[in-house]
Amino acid sequence: MLRFRSLGSGSTGNATLVEVHSAGRVSRLLVDCGFGIRQLDARLVRAGVAPSDIDAVFITHEHSDHIGCAHAFSRKHGAAVWMSEGTWLATGAPDYAGRLQFARDGQDIVVGDLMLTPFTVPHDAREPLQLRCTDGARTLGVLTDLGHASAHVMARLQGLQALVLESNHDPDLLAQSSYPPFLKRRVGGNYGHLSNQAAAQIARAVHHAGLRHVLAAHLSEQNNRPELAQALLAEALGAQPDDVLTANAAEGSCWLDA
Repeated sequence: MLRFRSLGSGSTGNATLVEVHSAGRVSRLLVDCGFGIRQLDARLVRAGVAPSDIDAVFITHEHSDHIGCAHAFSRKHGAAVWMSEGTWLATGAPDYAGRLQFARDGQDIVVGDLMLTPFTVPHDAREPLQLRCTDGARTLGVLTDLGHASAHVMARLQGLQALVLESNHDPDLLAQSSYPPFLKRRVGGNYGHLSNQAAAQIARAVHHAGLRHVLAAHLSEQNNRPELAQALLAEALGAQPDDVLTANAAEGSCWLDA
């Protein structure tokens, strides 16, 4: 069984917990560590998981709301850490005491009974990667922090049973916000973040009868509203707005089965 849960998602921090239960064994992956270590440990405990039970951490890119306490978490709890070489270099090439391994586009990674396939995305980071995660029967896609969905990205999102999908901003709210012009251009640009409309286009393109969950994530607290993201995603998926779940910064989400 493959299940997942956001531990918190937004500009203040991001982390997603993925579990596979197979033959009495549990494999646990943490995607991003975008919080302080005490806060991340507390969020894991709240989800019913001891921090020391995390088998591996996958860091998508070097921005602070994603890499967060990755180094301290690995040192404290002994978890293996995967990230691109570009991400590692962008953070100053710290020493992970032999626990760091480099991830590359299209090269599978095995974490217990979980297989990960990283893929590159267009984002303003040095070598950002997002993920497909599978137990062989079910597949979860994790897609946050990108400015647009390239053909390469869309090819990696086919045949999913669940998707964590960035739905960062409403363009009108962004335009009217107090953000300085350069930041508005960055967020709304081709290497920034997905708008609600762009997320809905992706959802429509990958939708199929076996897609059970689309979890809207990385919503901007200033430039978005959950109901705006839900309405567009629901229309794209042929669902009701209340059927579309959103992850928030404070609580993340509930557990969801892929």
